[in-house]
Amino acid sequence: MSLRIFADHCLSNFIMEKLREAGHLVFRLKDYIPQDSPDEIAIAQAQELDAIMLSLNGDFADIVTYPPESYKGIIALQVRNHPEIIPQLMARLVNYLSIHPELDYYTGKLFLMEVHRIRVRE
Repeated sequence: MSLRIFADHCLSNFIMEKLREAGHLVFRLKDYIPQDSPDEIAIAQAQELDAIMLSLNGDFADIVTYPPESYKGIIALQVRNHPEIIPQLMARLVNYLSIHPELDYYTGKLFLMEVHRIRVRE
């Protein structure tokens, strides 16, 4: 089963291609709202599309501003100024999504995706 993923403006084509190759439906932010839209508008658009928010933007990892229980799911890719880890990070993400292919699994959770671990906040 494919997941619906809303890709923030900071995500590369490589990331979106890997998700699409894995069979997921990826919505690019710039196809729906202006690229410089505030984060609140971006995550609202993800909700409207019934999609998981995917971002490199650390702001979405703030559970006070974006409480996970209010959203369909947030995945924050943790690159920490090391873009060379993106291929490894994507391999981990694609594998994780294949193990958990249902949107309900992500609803109400924040996933902090790192190369060596995945932290889940509810």
